[in-house]
This record gives sequence, structure tokens and C-alpha cells, in this order.
Amino acid sequence: MDKNTMTSSRLFIIKIGGNVIDDPDQLAGFLEKFAALPERKILVHGGGKIATRMAADLGIQARMVDGRRITDEQMLRVVTMVYAGLTNKQLVATLQAKGCNAIGLSGADGNSITAVKRPVRDIDYGWVGDLHVDSVNATGLANLLEDGFTPVFSAITHDGQGQLLNTNADTIASALAVAMAGMYPTSLVYCFEKKGVLRNIEDADSVIPEIPAGEFEQLKATGVIADGMIPKLHNAFEAISKGVSEVYVGSADDLQLLAQQKFGTRMVE
Repeated sequence: MDKNTMTSSRLFIIKIGGNVIDDPDQLAGFLEKFAALPERKILVHGGGKIATRMAADLGIQARMVDGRRITDEQMLRVVTMVYAGLTNKQLVATLQAKGCNAIGLSGADGNSITAVKRPVRDIDYGWVGDLHVDSVNATGLANLLEDGFTPVFSAITHDGQGQLLNTNADTIASALAVAMAGMYPTSLVYCFEKKGVLRNIEDADSVIPEIPAGEFEQLKATGVIADGMIPKLHNAFEAISKGVSEVYVGSADDLQLLAQQKFGTRMVE
């Protein structure tokens, strides 16, 4: 497919976090709903706590700084085995059983996603990859989609010189959405533990259904959006500014509501 060719068929880039992967019942329900989506789709997944547990079994101590994993040589072997191996293939096999022709990928497969090793500043994160403007092989992915495959991406990329890199799954999902928006009307969907962006953090049902870009700063200023939700929504609106049609944040349990545009909180320009 030519990169400048647009199609009216919608593409969903859907990211699931480790909290979903760590809960077998929630994961099974999510995959059932994901497989049932009739539109073209790409799944991006994190690794959950499985890598940390496997590292401990191997006598390797997991090190985190501000919630970010330090990926030394030993940990890179573990996360590659878990993310691109065990977790990825379990997801693919389950989707195949549900009639979804999934294909498991790391960034190295088909040269799908390249990255650069994060430079050492205050902290050396090790073999962690940062994405750049031309990271995603959009043409190759479009060919897979047009051939009827559903790509399932782990959070492992490569530098094009033979080195694998551990890369943030949220960032991968956003980069995929921005790159594919040049070919398809693209929606980016982040599934996490809450039903959406809450107007009242104490009320799980106080979901804000839609946030236009112009209201983001106002919601921050009044404290409605705070803490870890700020960078998540900042990234969402940045993706929208780069051509992504819409970004959703909501619960994996409610994925079936996407078709009615009633899933979680919808961010639009």
C-alpha cells in the first residue's frame, strides 16, 4: 500500500497494560471483545509482573527508578523472553482460538519499529529504547493489515544494528497511531483499571465522556486532572495534534462500547 493512500476503513491501535495481563479472567474477557471488533486493529501489550517474577526465579533482581525498569544485559534477556516470547505468543494463540488471525511481533520483526538507546543522563536505564519520528514501518504494517492479519506488538524494539531494546508500551502505541494515521482514520485506545478520566477520583462512575483539546488545560488548572493522568492525556492530545482522529482512555472490561463511541473518555481536537 502506498503511504499516501487513504482508506475509509478505521484502524484501532489498542494498548493493554500489565494489570490486565496479570488477571487471567479480565484478560480472557478483553481478548474476547478485542477479537470481536470488526475493524482493522493492532494490539500493543506490556509485560505485567511476569518478567519481575521470572527474573526473581533466575536470581536476577529487578531494579526500578520512578516506576521505570532498569534494563541491564540480564534483564534484557528476561524481558525479551517474557514480552516477545511467552506473553506475546499466549496472546496470539488465544486470539487465534477466537477467530482473530493475529501475528505476534517485536519491533525487529519486519523492521516494524526501530529505536535508539536512551542516552545516559542522571540515570543509566541500560538497554532501553526511545522512538524517533521515523521509527514505525507504516507501509509494512499496512500490508499485513490488508492481508487480513492483526499485529500484536510486544514492547521490544531494535536499533537496526542487531541490538534489541526494551521500550515503553504506551509510547509504542502512540507512535504506531501517529504513523498509521497517514493511511487510515486512526483511533488510539488505552485500556487501564478505571472506566475513564474521572471528574471525582472518589467516584468510580464519574467518567468524563469527552474532553476537547481546549478543555485540557482548564481541567488541569482545577485539579480534575492530576498526577499520573496528566502525562497520559498530554500524550493523547499530542497524538491528536499529529493526525490521530481520537484517543480513548477506559477500562478493558468495556471494550465492546468502542463501536458506539461510548468507551471511557474520548479525547478529540
